[in-house]
Amino acid sequence: MNGTSMYWWFWDAYLSRSAAWAVEDADAGDADELSELHRAAFARGWTVDEMDALLNDRAVVGCVLRREGRERAYGFALSRVAEDEAEVLSIAVAEARRGSGGGATLLSQHLGRLCGRGVRRIVLEVDEDNVAALALYRRFGFDQVGRRPAYYARADGTRGAAKVLALELP
Repeated sequence: MNGTSMYWWFWDAYLSRSAAWAVEDADAGDADELSELHRAAFARGWTVDEMDALLNDRAVVGCVLRREGRERAYGFALSRVAEDEAEVLSIAVAEARRGSGGGATLLSQHLGRLCGRGVRRIVLEVDEDNVAALALYRRFGFDQVGRRPAYYARADGTRGAAKVLALELP
């Protein structure tokens, strides 16, 4: 790493500790960046076309996690709403930013947007081996309501089980 790139790496690391997270509504212009985040987070990542279709779907609520004053997306959440229920389709945070509080900020804001649309029940699937995500969902009050064996494709070709979680909103 040369001196200039070392400086930018350090500055970015400093900003990630000191700057506040911002959550914005996602739109079709975010498809490339969100697809890249999804492909980095999951063995079977979504293509730009798949992400674009979701972002243009009127039933989908999307949020993008950014640092205040910065353009780059560090995470996103997408849910599909049907009447008073929503299914979280995907949540991803850039690996380098995990553990910095962005995921909690993103989930909190996303749940607020769903609540604002009249959603009273939210369901999602999470890899049963994803300890960090399970802890985050528990903090927000999600409870396990089921299990799906061999649900998630893994990079090594195996399949992992998913826990089905639900949250009832007031």
